[in-house]
Amino acid sequence: MKRIITLLTDFGIKDPYVAQMKGVILSINAEAQIIDISHEVSKHNIHEAAFILLSTYSKFPKRSIHVVVVDPGVGTRRRAIVVETRRYLFVGPDNGVLSLAVDDDGVVRAYEIRNPLFLRSHISSTFHGRDIFAPVAAYLSLGIPPEYVGPEIDFRMIKRTAEPKAFIINDKTFRACVIYIDNFGNVITNIKADMIPRGVRNITIKFKDKELTIPFKRAYNDVPKGEVLSLIDSFNYLEVAVNQGNAAKRLGLTVGDSIVIELS
Repeated sequence: MKRIITLLTDFGIKDPYVAQMKGVILSINAEAQIIDISHEVSKHNIHEAAFILLSTYSKFPKRSIHVVVVDPGVGTRRRAIVVETRRYLFVGPDNGVLSLAVDDDGVVRAYEIRNPLFLRSHISSTFHGRDIFAPVAAYLSLGIPPEYVGPEIDFRMIKRTAEPKAFIINDKTFRACVIYIDNFGNVITNIKADMIPRGVRNITIKFKDKELTIPFKRAYNDVPKGEVLSLIDSFNYLEVAVNQGNAAKRLGLTVGDSIVIELS
């Protein structure tokens, strides 16, 4: 049975961990379509993984199965869960990494993974991605109902990771933070597009005793190469970028940094 299974991890691609997960899945369902969202999440960074999942899950066809393994608590008493939402299934640790996406799509039911029939016979205390999450996702892709994996749990009790909110100081000033830096060095803030009124021409960003006024544009190439700008990005957030350059390095910003944004 063909069914899409996505993988999002912090494993990187040097080690065999991702390949082992794929091997387990394909051994159970050889027709599964496995799609890599990313394996370059910052190590153990649950918040970053949750943001990537939130920004990505809905781009896949309905009934896709999203597997997330960013799991610093692997081998502890934290639960392994399956969450059924309006359109998708999510598989991963109950550490908050699934919460932004499942709440966004609307949780229907949630289950704790306990049924040994759907797990590998030997479960490593350090690799639940291979021994628990991969086989469960594979069986789900074959049409096994999610309630078979274990008892239903109160989805309101799933661990949540807080989505950082930008605070409005006044109609043109926000206290915000950096929530993600992509591979180009673009700095994504938690100011959403609908918070920015029409007619804004510039933003002033204040951080770490620095202050910089930069143009607010539609596209990267609306400023000369090497110049700093701001724009609404594909995540639908306010982003600070350098045309064909690395804004994070240029400005010295990292994920979690507090910033003040003034619009003009």
